[in-house]
Amino acid sequence: MYARDDVATTRDWQQLPSGEHVDAAVDGFRMLADRTRFQLMWLLCGAEYDVTTLASAVGIARPAVSQHLAKLKLAGLVAMRRDGRRAVYRARGGHVRRFLGEAIEAADHRLTGRPDHD
Repeated sequence: MYARDDVATTRDWQQLPSGEHVDAAVDGFRMLADRTRFQLMWLLCGAEYDVTTLASAVGIARPAVSQHLAKLKLAGLVAMRRDGRRAVYRARGGHVRRFLGEAIEAADHRLTGRPDHD
């Protein structure tokens, strides 16, 4: 259970969030609706990685990984820091980790036929 689960009420779900919040959320969904970016984010939720390591892990060219990371960074989903001459990336915050985990759990329910949670 997540902290938000304890405080969400029916009323919370009956009032639309601000347009600014909806736009930001949709941008995040758009970034994660790409297979490669989803895989990169999954890895970045567990540890920090440089571009070369990520390219090897997902099996695509380094320039393509760099482009994906730039988009994810602009969307606020990824943070970068310098480690000497290398740039290392990580997912920003627990919300992204929880969201990806929930997405995989929902996919597992759909693929295996396990009943949904309330």
